[in-house]
Amino acid sequence: MPVNTLRSARDLARATVIGQIKEVARRHVATEGAPALSLRAVARQLGLVSSAIYRYFPSRDELLTALIVDAYDDLGAHTEAVALATTGEAALERWSQLCRSIRSWTLEHPHEYALLYGSPVPGYRAPRTTIAPATRVVLAMAGVVCDAWARHEITTPRADDASEVAASGPVADDAARVAAALGLDAPTEVVARMLLAWTQLFGMLSFELFGHLVGSVDDNAAFFDYAAAAMGRFVGLA
Repeated sequence: MPVNTLRSARDLARATVIGQIKEVARRHVATEGAPALSLRAVARQLGLVSSAIYRYFPSRDELLTALIVDAYDDLGAHTEAVALATTGEAALERWSQLCRSIRSWTLEHPHEYALLYGSPVPGYRAPRTTIAPATRVVLAMAGVVCDAWARHEITTPRADDASEVAASGPVADDAARVAAALGLDAPTEVVARMLLAWTQLFGMLSFELFGHLVGSVDDNAAFFDYAAAAMGRFVGLA
């Protein structure tokens, strides 16, 4: 058998085992929480000796990082697909559809969402390899805003409007840094408002997912749609 064929077979077998490990680990996170994730427990469920699993994931943190990257990539791909499918639609409607799609993913993957945006896992520090996957959803949202700006579908606040407070000082500096890092072609004021809308969106999702709207909101979907549209208008989307 050719060497390349043997290598391909080994790579496929390794990828299969890694997939099985991550699937069992996701179930452990769902039932017992991320802090309780244990390589030994995962190995036992797969019928592996405990030492064998370390050939695939040398530590609990490396396995946790793999789960986090997978979740970010799944959410990112989901959001990017909606952004692409809505190209050409009105800016505010496109923004609202994107927000609804993120909510849909969250409700379908509550444990993955909690892993990404819930309480930090004690003792775990995410490596830099999680940064690029984490920015995919932000870039998809920013892309909608930047497309709207390029098509003159964003209204910026008037300088003489006393009810408006423009981003300035440290806030403007932060927005400018984010715009430069992500390559966003939009004014600092628009980027600052987009960042605020982004935090509002994920705050809404966390409130719904973790039960903080109970007793205050009866129709979570309607309230979310209202908030998403309000934030889109706040950004200035037409």
